[in-house]
Amino acid sequence: MPTFVQILDFIGTFAFAISGIRLASAKRFDWFGAYVVGLATAIGGGTIRDVLLDVTPGWMTDPIYLICTGLALVWVICFGRWLIRLNNTFFIFDTIGLALFTVVGVGKSIALGYPFWVAIIMGSITGAAGGVIRDVFINEIPLIFRKEIYAMACVVGGIAYWICNLAGMESYACQLIGGSAVFLTRILAVKYHICLPILKGGEEPEE
Repeated sequence: MPTFVQILDFIGTFAFAISGIRLASAKRFDWFGAYVVGLATAIGGGTIRDVLLDVTPGWMTDPIYLICTGLALVWVICFGRWLIRLNNTFFIFDTIGLALFTVVGVGKSIALGYPFWVAIIMGSITGAAGGVIRDVFINEIPLIFRKEIYAMACVVGGIAYWICNLAGMESYACQLIGGSAVFLTRILAVKYHICLPILKGGEEPEE
């Protein structure tokens, strides 16, 4: 039977893969190109995290991540028109993936004995790095470099997870509260147009 963390990881993989494939379809990618974008979105952050933590990336030992991405591609192919009509589809799936992957990254780092600040950074990388790779692949400015709150939501969720862990709460409760913190931070930031200050002090070079 899969553990609770594995279930979160699989759901996050599916959600992130759909967000990547959905954007690839908007850019008129073919099926293989869309699969590659979805896979990079789903495993990119976790791969970078695992390399930094000196462990073997999960997709290299378990094909479920490749299968999840394939199922996400089939889902978008079958329900693509319905998904396109839902303007918030990308945002919802991306936010779900962001929340789930953040808590998986934080939990894995803590389980390996790393200090909390490393766990928060690893959680943020797990949640946000896949989206950066996706945006680069589809030739868009990555979300974390725009004024929208994205990676900062991962930091908020990581801190919430750490506080719950310090309080002696069970791991699943830490994951639930940490993931909810990421999800709510992202939702509220977009709904109420909350953003970080834009760095000023220079002008764009003339072409």
